[in-house]
Amino acid sequence: MSLVGQPAPAFCLKSTKNLDFLDEDVSLGDYRGRWLVLLFYPLDFTFVCPTEIMAFSRRAEEFRALGADLLAVSTDSVYSHQAWIEFVLGPVAFPLASDLSKEVSRAYGVLDEEAGVARRGLFIVDPGGVVRHEVVHDEAVGRSVDETLRVLRALRTGELCPADWQPGAPTLVRTERRARQPQAATGPLRAPAEPVTAS
Repeated sequence: MSLVGQPAPAFCLKSTKNLDFLDEDVSLGDYRGRWLVLLFYPLDFTFVCPTEIMAFSRRAEEFRALGADLLAVSTDSVYSHQAWIEFVLGPVAFPLASDLSKEVSRAYGVLDEEAGVARRGLFIVDPGGVVRHEVVHDEAVGRSVDETLRVLRALRTGELCPADWQPGAPTLVRTERRARQPQAATGPLRAPAEPVTAS
């Protein structure tokens, strides 16, 4: 079942926030008031996962400029995360969290029960703690940072954004006549006179 439009499941997980001592947990409440891009991935020391972690890490400042933080979660231990960062990845611009109990992956609906690992799920949580976007990929296919940024920017407009919308393009508004008819909420739309751009 989709979590979109629902409160994001709460969590408190051990993390690499302090890579030296591994003594700082991360929780959903830490991100209250900011957007959160929550990345679940299957395993450390694999093939596709490091390409995703580093691709998002390289673009972390773009997310921060939009008032968003990144957090990656897998069912590996926090010690595995630490070793992966220190000996393979190098510095990562956001924490990796350990869902060793698998409870958080299960709560977000991305746990592969048979394999005991998280699927490649991505959630965008708004500053009020509500899930606004989710996507789950096949484990063989990495996620697009560009598309994640596009969706985040679209959500931040608070407007209706058409397919393939990009920052600077017009958003859509319902006509006044249609807006008075709830049954026609999916009816014709028109662009505003002045383009509404993402902030």
